[in-house]
Amino acid sequence: MKSDSQLQRDVLDELEWEPSIDQADIGVAVTDGVVTLSGFVKSYPQKMAAEKATRRVAGVKAIAEEIKVRFASDPKTADHEIAKRILDMFAWNVSIPDDKIAVKVEHGVSQRRRASWEENYRS
Repeated sequence: MKSDSQLQRDVLDELEWEPSIDQADIGVAVTDGVVTLSGFVKSYPQKMAAEKATRRVAGVKAIAEEIKVRFASDPKTADHEIAKRILDMFAWNVSIPDDKIAVKVEHGVSQRRRASWEENYRS
């Protein structure tokens, strides 16, 4: 029997291998053989292909499919894309040290805070 972490790697590999899927925005979590697919795809056929690819992986007991279809015409930007843009903007500004800022984006709202001395000391 595969461990959950091995099953997660196998599902990620299968999604990457499937040519009809852009797996970059698909998340995979596994608990006791139950695979949860989350994130975004660009079309309904990609959503179905991701589920089909996951079913091909040996050891998958069940699938909790939480993938959302986000069409190119949709005006919303995903939280992870907003966070990446914020980090990129900070990286382009040499006066802002990368390790001094923490970014959190939830439901399109960003929060930025200065990382504490203790957090920096531990890392």
